[in-house]
This record gives sequence, structure tokens and C-alpha cells, in this order.
Amino acid sequence: MFIEKKFINTRKLEHFELRKGGFMRKTAILTDSNSGITQAEAKELGVYVMPMPFFINDKLYFEEVDLGMDEFYDKLKSTDIKITTSMPAVGDLIDKWDELLEEYEDIVYIPMSSGLSSSCSAATALIDEYDGRVQVINNRRISVTQRLSCIEALRMAEQGKNAVEIREFLEATASDSSIYITVGTLEYLKRGGRLTSAVATIGTFLKVKPVLQIQGDKLDTYSMARTMKQAENKMLDAIEHDMKNRFNDSDYNNFIISIAHTQELKEAEKFREDVIRRFPNRDVLISPLPLSISCHIGPGSLAVTTSVKHDIMK
Repeated sequence: MFIEKKFINTRKLEHFELRKGGFMRKTAILTDSNSGITQAEAKELGVYVMPMPFFINDKLYFEEVDLGMDEFYDKLKSTDIKITTSMPAVGDLIDKWDELLEEYEDIVYIPMSSGLSSSCSAATALIDEYDGRVQVINNRRISVTQRLSCIEALRMAEQGKNAVEIREFLEATASDSSIYITVGTLEYLKRGGRLTSAVATIGTFLKVKPVLQIQGDKLDTYSMARTMKQAENKMLDAIEHDMKNRFNDSDYNNFIISIAHTQELKEAEKFREDVIRRFPNRDVLISPLPLSISCHIGPGSLAVTTSVKHDIMK
């Protein structure tokens, strides 16, 4: 039986599994740091992560490479420091694809939601040169929901699914999740132009806490609350409504619930207790929100997400 030489020379032959006398296709899973997957976690999982770039007073930094979370929040809290988000440079992305294709048959690239960044469209514009070996997923997710898509992609790859099959599944199920967020302060929504100074001042005076939502394409206002506890309850009501009405599961058994936060781990741990009381007998992941979201909502924010648990995760 003839086996192509490129398989013999692959550095990590153990990633291939025998099936029907041949080798299963080997697919790399690549995402960006908006997924919340750290470089250390990526190595443990067997996926790859592009660090997101930021400009701080016009100096370029990369998330987790030369910009840690504590340093980021220290700079974010300063009123005389300007922070802007960016996307992976085309050259860096091409270099990563070329590097991975020396080892893998094809690549699934899962960037943050196309509605929140131009990363997805910029990457999609590059793939014609790769003859189908690179599949860019318009997954419409970010943070822990994007992370879940990466895990689903990894499991499918381990089962021998190729990049096209994985892309089709992830795009077909892209809307099977919700994110609700409440903020600790209105200051950062004002800085980003999502609130006028007058509205932010009145809202702060009245102690209003907006509850925001991400349903795929953009960050929108969902509701208003007067206290953090009230906001947390509104978020739990919202995911319960989505599970029952959007996703048609009144038993709430077919979902993965996660919590994300911006420098608010203790509150997130207390919130997890409330989540488990409302939806018992389940694990609830806590993860920091990615810096690209954090710079728009600031420290002290909490989020809860719900995602349909597809068969691949059971």
C-alpha cells in the first residue's frame, strides 16, 4: 500500500489514527485570544491561539505575550491612557497558517464574531490561495461561547471530521448561544461612545446598571437594573427565557452555562452559587472576559452565557 511521504515526515504522527487501513485526516484548530483560551491552556488542549493586538498610547502590545491582564487593567483605569483594539496582522496570520500546514492537512480558524470585529472578513479574504486547506468560521461568538466552539471543533477533528465538515457544523449552530453582561461602572461605555456623557452622568447618579446582550453580531442593551444583585437576577431570567423559548428546552438539561468577568473573580464565584441554585447539578465554568470586550465595559463586570449542548459534547 502506498502512503504519501508527507505523512511519514509529519512531526507528530501520533495525532493520526488508523481507520479502514489508512490515516484519518488531521485538522488544526486555531482561534484567537478573544476565546479566553490562554497559551498554556491551548498547549494542554491541543489547539492554537493568535494573541490579539492592542495599541496603548500608540504602542503595540499582544494579549498575554507582552500584555498581562493586571497590567492591562492598570492602564485601562488611567484616564490619560488611550487603548484601542485591533486584529491580527495579515502577515502574522499567514505565517501561522503556513506553519500549521507544514504539520496538518487543513486548518479550522475560529476568530471572534464577525459582527464585533473585522478579523473574520479579513481572514476570509485570504483563503483563496490555500485551495480549501484553510476554513475560516463565521461563528458569531466571543469569550466562553467561542471557547466552546473551539472544543467542539477539536472533538470533531479527533473523530476524523475535516475542516469543511467542522466549518459547516459550527456555522449552522452559531446562534445556539446567548451572552448577558452587566457592568460595574458606566464610565467605559461613555469612553467608547456607547453612552453620551449626560446619560452616563444621570445613570451614575441614579445608580443604574445596564444589562447588555451579545446575540451573535453585536453588543446591545437588554435591560436596566438598580443594583448588581438585581442585574444578576435579570441575567439569569434572560438565559432561562432563552433556554425555554429560543432553544425549546423547558427542562434546562441540554445546556452549558458559563460565567465570565472583568477583574471580579470573587463576585463571579458568588454568582456561580446563584446559577447552580437556579440550574442545579451542573458544572459552571468561570473565565475572564477577553480584553477586547473588557476595554469597552471596564473592570467589575459580570457575564453569564448559555449554549446548547450539542451531541459532540455529550
